[in-house]
Amino acid sequence: MFGRFERVVAWRYLRARKGERFASLIALFSLIGIALGVATLIIVMSVMNGFKADLMGRILGLHGEMSVYGSGRPIENWQEDVQLISQVPGVTQVLPMAQGTVLLEAPHYSSGALLEGVLPQDLKAWTALSQGVIAGSLGAFSADDSVAIGVTLASRAGLAIGSSLTLLSPNGQATPLGTMPRVRQVHVVAIFDANWNDYNSNVVLMPLNGAQHFLLLGNGISLIQVSTQDPMDVGQVRQAIADRLNDPRLRVLDWTQSANGFLDAVNVEQNVMFLILTLIILVAAFNVISSLIMMVKDKSRDIAVLRTFGASRGSVMRIFLMCGASVGVLGTCLGTGLGISFALNIERIRHVLEGLTGTNLFNSEVYFLSHLPAKLIWSQVIEVVSLALLLSLLATLYPSWRAARTDPIEALRHE
Repeated sequence: MFGRFERVVAWRYLRARKGERFASLIALFSLIGIALGVATLIIVMSVMNGFKADLMGRILGLHGEMSVYGSGRPIENWQEDVQLISQVPGVTQVLPMAQGTVLLEAPHYSSGALLEGVLPQDLKAWTALSQGVIAGSLGAFSADDSVAIGVTLASRAGLAIGSSLTLLSPNGQATPLGTMPRVRQVHVVAIFDANWNDYNSNVVLMPLNGAQHFLLLGNGISLIQVSTQDPMDVGQVRQAIADRLNDPRLRVLDWTQSANGFLDAVNVEQNVMFLILTLIILVAAFNVISSLIMMVKDKSRDIAVLRTFGASRGSVMRIFLMCGASVGVLGTCLGTGLGISFALNIERIRHVLEGLTGTNLFNSEVYFLSHLPAKLIWSQVIEVVSLALLLSLLATLYPSWRAARTDPIEALRHE
């Protein structure tokens, strides 16, 4: 498409000469703008993909892909329900669980917390927590007065292995003096790090028998948490579980129903950020138009001479197309390399910047995650690169067309 003649002339026009450096300087700024726009778009999309993947991984790992509830009442015959759910194809783990809100009191700390009662053997098989135990042992998680807490809660309350704390439940029993809250003294046997600050700071785990007695659930449980092989195909498994249970008093909700608002918010934010950051590339593309128009104006005499020597309009148009496309292609390549490198090493870069500035750039208590995530999706990188190349090409069409339409007679007369 581009002959040697067009390539040689385009390269000479791109080189700055004395008296022609202003247009080349604008072209350089356009190149930098396209590179920064592409890099910023790749980095931001990667970080948002990482946020989405990490949050969904934490949510699904800690709360399962679906849950079975008792519609405002405890699930009584939960052993049979657990057995039926375990037989459904695609189910990998079933956790019967007792839940309730309690008040936690330590010697110099008090706060609300979510009490979750689980079977000791289920907690050991719960990899999202069992693999995150940083102190103590789950082997001691058997007595009714033993609890496991998150690392953030342990740090705030000043608790360690063997420390005692008090739990108060608002579900009390009626006495002649009125309803009295239930109080239990427990001790810490394990401290875990779930890699999710909200869970680390608000959840207290207790053996199921102790939690049932403390929350006045009798032999019932609050919910059954279910994990599946494929989180993206939970609809069929949810329907199979509902058909297998065949109990109108039980409700089965999967993560697409319970976390639908969260997913919609993340997707909308991701799309809006993509559109906003695309404007950076668009502004750089307008700079390409400006630099090419100035180049065409400065080279009008050269265009007239080329036309006089027999160069066709198409040849002139290809020359300036190459000038503009070179800026766009080079800027896109530089931006893609910069964006991918930054996204793959973003956590190291964060630590370096925090060490240089002495500030916390990523507070886990605000963002619910313990690290800055980034996930490159190559299809999105291809979309960004294609968009940048398309905008750069479109930006060269009008100036190149104007250059090809230049009348050599008029140009030589005025020059």
